Amino acid sequence: MDFELRPLEWSEAAQVEVDALVVVSFDGSVAAEADGPLQRWIAQAQQAGDLGQEPGQWLAAYRLPEVAARRVVAVRAGDGSPRHVRQAVAAGWGALQGAAPRTLGLVLPRADEAAVTAAVLAIAEASYRYTTTLSKPKPRVLERVLLGVPQAAAVQRAFEWAAATVHGVELAKEWANRPANHARPADLAAAAEALAGPDLDVEVLGPKEVERLGMGALLAVARGSREPLRFIVLRYQGAGKRQAPVALIGKGITFDTGGISLKPAAEMDEMKFDMSGAAAVLGVFATLAQLRPAVNVVGLIPACENMPDGGAIKPGDVVRSLSGQTIEILNTDAEGRLILCDALTYAQRFKPRAIVDVATLTGACVIALGGVRSGLFASDDALAQALLAAGEAAQDPCWRLPLDDEYAEALKSRFADVANVGGRPAGAVTAAKFLQRFAGDVPWAHLDIAGTAWKGGKDKGATGRPVPLLVRWLLEQQAEPEVVLRRARRGARA
Repeated sequence: MDFELRPLEWSEAAQVEVDALVVVSFDGSVAAEADGPLQRWIAQAQQAGDLGQEPGQWLAAYRLPEVAARRVVAVRAGDGSPRHVRQAVAAGWGALQGAAPRTLGLVLPRADEAAVTAAVLAIAEASYRYTTTLSKPKPRVLERVLLGVPQAAAVQRAFEWAAATVHGVELAKEWANRPANHARPADLAAAAEALAGPDLDVEVLGPKEVERLGMGALLAVARGSREPLRFIVLRYQGAGKRQAPVALIGKGITFDTGGISLKPAAEMDEMKFDMSGAAAVLGVFATLAQLRPAVNVVGLIPACENMPDGGAIKPGDVVRSLSGQTIEILNTDAEGRLILCDALTYAQRFKPRAIVDVATLTGACVIALGGVRSGLFASDDALAQALLAAGEAAQDPCWRLPLDDEYAEALKSRFADVANVGGRPAGAVTAAKFLQRFAGDVPWAHLDIAGTAWKGGKDKGATGRPVPLLVRWLLEQQAEPEVVLRRARRGARA
């Protein structure tokens, strides 16, 4: 989908030639004596009570006099907060579903960076369709969105960041939504290789290379599957070579049966989403390739299946990780932390200034936070604050949970250096404490996205989170934010 930002007053919006126009109305944004066809129509509707008062309530018109667009939808956005803007845009698009417009004008009477970000992300979310494995797919009909705001220059940066983030979110959704037989470890590696280009290099390691490195924990999880593992390394070099990179690690379990500790059959199909962390890392790098910011980023994706064949690891087995630490596997369904721990050790070779791992790691985090906020654990307060702030700014929030040393007591083992599970109490925390053992002295954070990476039920599908959070955080790492816009515009002209 193509996005365009244009300086636009309401009086000018009436002349925009698009298939449909969604006009977002904030509280107090239209006066009774307003001039212009759109303003008069909305003012009259408000006076008559036809537009309602609640965010998301809408009124539609066809062939409104003096308006170029065939269809117009006015929709309430309350106080103009990001949450209300997202509600309004989603409702406005819903009102147009039967019309299937190819071009859409989205008009905000006033806009700050948060409202623009909300509008762009909301229309992308509302119009998204998964089609890859459908025999007769109905592709997304919306091709171009024109966002009209009075002061476009003031929100240019936010608009470009949001539009590029959509690209990354939709790539993450695509790979997380694919069934496991269409998203094998080798397929993920091919998707990563397709991102290679200026400033972005990709290396893929197979089972033999991983074995030579000594990644015993990753190898142990992959043993039960006929699909060979892949360890994917992405390197984006947007800043000078002397600048230490940030390392992102994404859990890439392309299907999780639980292994010998087999999961219940009900809803096991949703375990195709267990590689949502890996999909998010791919999405972040797709956004980096488009914006080309002045940062250095390393991405690591350990990818494999967790299956229960005769070669699979068993409860009670002890394996040696890349760090040299031995791990007693008490539950084979706690496999994500096993593949991540080797990736955390591998990340040290890049001498990163921070490491963030992203994983659908624990059901306990779902119980704690539901699907609203991702769980955040961090060894460094400054890193935690930066990620929390980025999540709020990107409307992809997280919540910090504790890492007290006392929680590590549950992971003690008589037969190895550490056990891979610590029982039901504080399961999300003990999982994070396990990972912390392998992060070294580098500032490290862990995002548990088990509750936010996908939705179940009738709305089943990937959300693309936490791509917006991570993109925002990385872009804020730049010493010169304006470099983003210079490089993005240069790329657009090429």
